[in-house]
Amino acid sequence: MTTYIYILGDSETNIWGLSGRKRLQRMLEAMAQTRLVNSPEQIPAHAPALFLRADYLFDARVLVALVNTQTNLGLSSDDGQLVAIRITDGDRAHVLANFMDGGKGEAFSALPRYTLKDLSLLGVQQNLKKRDLPYILLISRDSCRRLEWELFARSYKGVTDLVTKWLWPIPAFWAVRACVGCGIRPNQVTLLSLVFAVLAGVAFWYGHYGMGLVAGWLMTFMDTVDGKLARVTVTSSRFGDVLDHGLDIIHPPLWYMAWGVGLTVPALVNVSDLPMIFWLILIGYVGGRLCEGVFQFWIASFDIFIWRPLDSFNRLVTARRNPNLILLTFGWLIARPDIGLWLVIVWHLLSTIFLAIRVMMGWQARRSEGPLRSWFEEIVPGRDEGKLAVRIFAPLAIRINDRKFTD
Repeated sequence: MTTYIYILGDSETNIWGLSGRKRLQRMLEAMAQTRLVNSPEQIPAHAPALFLRADYLFDARVLVALVNTQTNLGLSSDDGQLVAIRITDGDRAHVLANFMDGGKGEAFSALPRYTLKDLSLLGVQQNLKKRDLPYILLISRDSCRRLEWELFARSYKGVTDLVTKWLWPIPAFWAVRACVGCGIRPNQVTLLSLVFAVLAGVAFWYGHYGMGLVAGWLMTFMDTVDGKLARVTVTSSRFGDVLDHGLDIIHPPLWYMAWGVGLTVPALVNVSDLPMIFWLILIGYVGGRLCEGVFQFWIASFDIFIWRPLDSFNRLVTARRNPNLILLTFGWLIARPDIGLWLVIVWHLLSTIFLAIRVMMGWQARRSEGPLRSWFEEIVPGRDEGKLAVRIFAPLAIRINDRKFTD
């Protein structure tokens, strides 16, 4: 059944270029079985209705829960303010009037009051490979910068490579801010990263490794920026998603092959050895991707890198583009680009062997113990915060407005 949604008011400031009302509209437009209305009178008599305050920042998981619930309820934020009402039956006009009056009135006497903890939303976000707390936060001028940092941090994957996790966040934050200020859209950033990917490949092909590495690192940075820009501005698109992920999958082995061709110019590699090098690159790269796919689609319902803490630590350095770029850069810095390429090939093969072993272990564990669970689902708030893996990949506490919120 369609849920009709009416948004009350607006925020006093913008977060990442969007007012609270505009952000809610973009988030809700992407949800199935919802319809935004400009007036409560547009809501059919017996249809479920959802009223939301636009001066609060809502986690998408909270909105999904409010849309899908089948009961009447009022949702309060951590500061005790009533921020949302779900009505499936009753006098909606009376409830809305009381809601606009600050949640006071007889219409709320029998309305169940919920908080975030009552919604039980703490779980694994498969697309971002992370587990974090849901939120409802007041939008104010004083908290604007802190909220932007919070949204940006939450747009990051919890489990990723060491460059993306620890080197790019601060410069990427300012790059995203510049993009928002200039009206640059995520797809435009993705297209720019495509240009850098092509330039890097061409430079590697002709043996201009320094220029190619500059273009390659810029490409990886743009690849971080476009995703964060899309998430904080709620502008993800099917085309952008396909372009971004397609580019991520296709270009790495082409870079390594081009690097190998470039080595024939100074005769650091014989032309006759190129077919063998190409096959080793493909075996390592495709083998690793196949292991990831087999695990997620045939053994478990989640990514292999969030199965156990060991797998999450492996993702920091496994043979993906950014760790491999470190090896290539090392080879160039010591004036032995051939060594850089061989390091990439060996690391690819070792990483694929490790992943294959983990796939076999996962298959055996499923046979003997039943369906697998991610280690994120086994974290116990109040007990596990001090563990190294939890601190790195799944922190259960966040800071907003100089206050600490824990589950």
